[in-house]
Amino acid sequence: MSQGKSLPAWVPAAVGFLAGGAFLRVIDLVLPHLHPGAPECETEGVPTTFRRVTLLILAITLHNFPEGLAVGVAFGATAAGLPSATMAGAVALALGIGIQNLPEGMAVSMPLRREGVSPLRSFWYGQLSAVVEPVAGVIGAATVLVARPILPYALAFAAGAMIFVVVEELVPESQRGGNTDWATMGAMVGFAAMMVLDVGLG
Repeated sequence: MSQGKSLPAWVPAAVGFLAGGAFLRVIDLVLPHLHPGAPECETEGVPTTFRRVTLLILAITLHNFPEGLAVGVAFGATAAGLPSATMAGAVALALGIGIQNLPEGMAVSMPLRREGVSPLRSFWYGQLSAVVEPVAGVIGAATVLVARPILPYALAFAAGAMIFVVVEELVPESQRGGNTDWATMGAMVGFAAMMVLDVGLG
């Protein structure tokens, strides 16, 4: 989508990708949360008196935002009639993210149930943690439809936010030794550097 524009083709991808990671990092610094399986002393964000379960819910909710954004941007690109975006691709992305939301909802509901919260309320809070996804989806789709030239940036932004979450949550070796933030941002910068070289020299 960036080909043939005034800027080199790698600029929107690199800028959007790093902006997505930086956005998640800022939210990570501000929003109090606790990653699943982590001890309470490893609470991230501003200091708080929230209970462990509340911090876990906030962590899942925080990481649901880029998922909704990615789906919204994919559907917005399809609605905008861009040849590189297809309805099948957008539906496949939405379905994949929907399936992986099941264990995320359980990761919220089960600890609540263990703390003595009723089954209905535990289920409700599990569902509530994903409310940010449709909101982010609408934001992503609306942004793409209103300002089509920023679509490459928006897609790269969603990708950067998703990769940030993947590195922080699913690459356990990078999160050990007390250098979580450096490891995640290092992976983001390394990924962006290789992408720039690949597009710029390829």
